[in-house]
Amino acid sequence: MTFNESDHKAMRLAIEASAEALADGDMPFGATLVSPQGEILLVAANNQNSSADCTGHAEMVLVRNAQKQLGLRALRGATVYASGEPCAMCSGAMFWAEIKRVVYAASTEQIGTALGGPQLPARSADVLANTSPAMTVEGPLMADEACAVLARFVPD
Repeated sequence: MTFNESDHKAMRLAIEASAEALADGDMPFGATLVSPQGEILLVAANNQNSSADCTGHAEMVLVRNAQKQLGLRALRGATVYASGEPCAMCSGAMFWAEIKRVVYAASTEQIGTALGGPQLPARSADVLANTSPAMTVEGPLMADEACAVLARFVPD
């Protein structure tokens, strides 16, 4: 996979959001939404703890906020950059939002190594493998940077 400077810029924002989530007492994950034309639309951070919502994964927050603020049309054909490989729940939400492409930094395996604890080892590429319409899952991109933030997480 070849990633360009726009990919790196969007992923940098997702990783910065993951550090913000960590600073807010949440799991260290972030996500960026980019339009099919390459415009950065939104950035979101995990808010599971701060919002008392176990589904507050960064990608879920991003999809919810985008639909509320921009409308469902803004999600269609877009790309989501996630600091960690999306779980099955987030993958499903992105499919139903008609996201076309997902790019992740830290892989499911890297997340498991960094965080330990409960794991749902369903890789997003596997979850989305036979979707119709097709979705593209690419990564890792900037995994070292994302893993550096994950390494700062200390569980309760």
